[in-house]
Amino acid sequence: MSSAQPAFGAMFRELIELGVVKIDTEPLDARIERRLKDFWENTSCPRCGHNSVQTWPHLDRVWCRDCNFKPVYTYGTPFHEKHLTCGEVLLAFTLYADTLLSINQIAPLVGRAYKTIHTAIREVEAAIHRGFPVVWSLLDQTIDGPIQVDESGEICSGYKGQEPPRHSRSRGGSSQRGRSRWRGRHGDQLTLVAACRDSLRVIRGQLGIDYDGDLEPVIQAAEDLSQPLGEVWTDGLQAYREMERDHRTVVHKERYVSPEGVHINQAECLFSLVQPWLRKFRGLSKQGLEQAARTFGIVRSLILAGKSVDSTIECLVIGAFRSST
Repeated sequence: MSSAQPAFGAMFRELIELGVVKIDTEPLDARIERRLKDFWENTSCPRCGHNSVQTWPHLDRVWCRDCNFKPVYTYGTPFHEKHLTCGEVLLAFTLYADTLLSINQIAPLVGRAYKTIHTAIREVEAAIHRGFPVVWSLLDQTIDGPIQVDESGEICSGYKGQEPPRHSRSRGGSSQRGRSRWRGRHGDQLTLVAACRDSLRVIRGQLGIDYDGDLEPVIQAAEDLSQPLGEVWTDGLQAYREMERDHRTVVHKERYVSPEGVHINQAECLFSLVQPWLRKFRGLSKQGLEQAARTFGIVRSLILAGKSVDSTIECLVIGAFRSST
């Protein structure tokens, strides 16, 4: 007998239907509203460009005194014109980015359709990517010390030339389950490259392990988000020999920590966290895998810096207004 139930989450969905799990996002709604209105009062009007926008605590609209533009305070952000409150949008993204729940499992928890949740998460994700460098530079912290760099094995980004799955067993089809029921060739093979320095985590999906094209851009991204680099610690991959930096190596065939104390344990720990997180998607496009890996690095950095929720709101707000103005 075939079943349409997912591998995980069925019991959790039943608890939601029984009313055991209740979501109250009003405190989060109020916090996001205050931050958006504060930002409106300190930015230029998107229509006339003048810094003359006024807000009120009891009104949803803001007002430009020069051009009489009166948008709602969510205008130009991922919160605008959604069938979700501001708090529900951020909650959906948090469950997506910081748990092993899939969007299929998040949708019933929030009480919305899959497409609504998927669209909101993608827009929030894009805004956070734009806003993170600014917010990270404003945090009261010093990022220094050696940077640890490592690369994963190849990861399939998805399947190309897919055909519809064969009939289920109830219709006389194969008893095989999951991806084995799809036909088509594998998609692009990507390599995850991670750079870790203090609380900073940078992770990217690259096409290979060429130093100039794949490894150096990740190291440079970490340097752009922190202080100028000192030592760079890596494993014994031959491509790193092209590096023109203060380079230290640990050869894993011999030991995991060199006699000088060189290791890449932070980067390997990051891979041990991101790989099960990526498996919940059950296949991603090349662009989707690159975007998801970058999101995981951003969220992990904010968590390790101890600034997760407030800084995520800041990233979202700054990223949204950088795009719309």
